[in-house]
Amino acid sequence: MIRIEQILTPGRSQVNVPGGSKKRVLEQIAQLVAPDLVGLDQQQIFEALIARERLGSTGFGNGIAIPHCRLAGCSQPISALIHLDHAVDFDAIDGAPVDLLFVLLVPQEATDEHLELLRQIASMLDRKELRDSLRAATDSQALYQVVVHAQQGH
Repeated sequence: MIRIEQILTPGRSQVNVPGGSKKRVLEQIAQLVAPDLVGLDQQQIFEALIARERLGSTGFGNGIAIPHCRLAGCSQPISALIHLDHAVDFDAIDGAPVDLLFVLLVPQEATDEHLELLRQIASMLDRKELRDSLRAATDSQALYQVVVHAQQGH
């Protein structure tokens, strides 16, 4: 079974990312993960994320969004974690602006394993103390460590 810390890296965990708008945030996500997705460019990733948002916002309350999508040409799941410097409107179900984004990109032929990853991320972010820790992290390494610790059951 894949674990979140295997698909997230400190380099793809970023704090103080300038927000601006939902579209701009998704562009930055695409820019962040593109170097690690061989054969896929930033535009393809961005378009896949936007297409998924059109089906319904991935903002699920408490200032959190989990932008995710299936990607043709993506061979294994990849994740990124972003804390924005200012929350942006993300059309979340509770109407609250979003400042924490946990990204999950999976291969086109996504399996139960990938759904399980999404479930892991959602249940982790359901915990207030964990959200507080993520928001308190001052650099990439600290942000990444919060996730690693949470995954180890701390």
